[in-house]
Amino acid sequence: MLEGAGFADWSLSLSQGCLCRSGQRLVAASTIAGVTDSAETPLPRRIAHLDMDAFYASVELLRYPQLKGLPLVIGGGRRAPDNALLQRYAGQPLSAIPVAEFPLLKDYTGRGVITTATYAARQFGIGSAMGLMKAARLCPQAILLPVDFAEYRRYSRLFKEVVLSMAPLMEDRGVDEVYIDFTDVPGGQRQGGRSLARLMQGAIADATGLSCSIGVAPNKLLAKMASEFNKPQGISIVQADDLQALIWPLACRKINGIGPKSEAKLQALGIETIADLAARPRAWLLQHFGKSHGAWLHEAAWGRDDRPVVTESEPVSMSRETTFERDLHAREDREELGAVFTALCEQVAADLQRKGYSGRTIGIKLRYADFKTATRDITLELPVADAAAIRLAAGQCLKRVPLAQRLRLLGVRVGALVRSGDAQALLAQGPRPGTRQRPVADPYTAPLF
Repeated sequence: MLEGAGFADWSLSLSQGCLCRSGQRLVAASTIAGVTDSAETPLPRRIAHLDMDAFYASVELLRYPQLKGLPLVIGGGRRAPDNALLQRYAGQPLSAIPVAEFPLLKDYTGRGVITTATYAARQFGIGSAMGLMKAARLCPQAILLPVDFAEYRRYSRLFKEVVLSMAPLMEDRGVDEVYIDFTDVPGGQRQGGRSLARLMQGAIADATGLSCSIGVAPNKLLAKMASEFNKPQGISIVQADDLQALIWPLACRKINGIGPKSEAKLQALGIETIADLAARPRAWLLQHFGKSHGAWLHEAAWGRDDRPVVTESEPVSMSRETTFERDLHAREDREELGAVFTALCEQVAADLQRKGYSGRTIGIKLRYADFKTATRDITLELPVADAAAIRLAAGQCLKRVPLAQRLRLLGVRVGALVRSGDAQALLAQGPRPGTRQRPVADPYTAPLF
């Protein structure tokens, strides 16, 4: 039975999809998506979620093995080609740099945030997205390194190539995680998927020197949770009848898709664990959370998720943004803001061109010193992918937002994406009569920044 959650005398009423008092077992395998009864029983669905362990930090430790076991934080800004530390030790192996030469978190000043941290640093309460100044108070002796996205992307490609060589149905979920369909892969059913997961861990370690954690379950929802059970370098298997023992004791926040606001509302209603959530009737959840979200909460609590592993998906938009080390003003810091604004447009343009897209909707994002956020966008008739056109359109968006306050964040976004080949066809056709074309320069955009 479910220990420590006050549900020892609850059981499942399959006809109602909720809990009722009795002394019977709580879960039947057929309640979880992916398990069906038929004359010819199909193979049990095995979906894996693979998550690289402290990915950015682990890549840095490959370069700087002398930092292993020490609290290490990655963040605060991008790595510059003329990094002072690397310049001082030019011509020498990186592993020869003395530990005492690396910058410490206690010496950092600014408003940067942590991208990731080693497990040694996490023991001090440090986590991703935490401000570096706050982290410095928790662990002043931690070593601080800037991010190197080019290197992280290189290792990302390497580990995904290994995955695809072993299991062709892979869904890319970002630089450090993927979903994989083990169902029909040789070895994917053995030990509930553990055998294939172990082989995959070893192959990734051989190819990259990095470790990963893998969760295997009947669906993506449960696999995502399972991959967190035994980090780092863990393998966790959730079978169809493990919902009661492995999932229900967890906090609701462990369900991917329940954020801080939903968690606070659930707690206010007396719902702390996934078992508590599963105990609430579907109708009650619809009443308190709305038709769509309430229905999803009910399905998630019962471990149901029929989403397929998607091997190809089109991006909706691409964006770049930056948080300033100090608040900047449109008038007093116009030159600095202008340079940042141009750089963001160039970065988005490079992303678009590298991935073969153009976009029609150009937008900006501003966050003021009081943490309020403003966004504006403009939709063009024809898609663009060059930095100059993006900056020109984004500059017109700037004219529609207040710029009297100081700014702490600036971002540029390109949406309504189309493949470059489709964009060329649209450009050949030309704009339809009476529609907005590319923005034209005017005497007001440049002075803004």
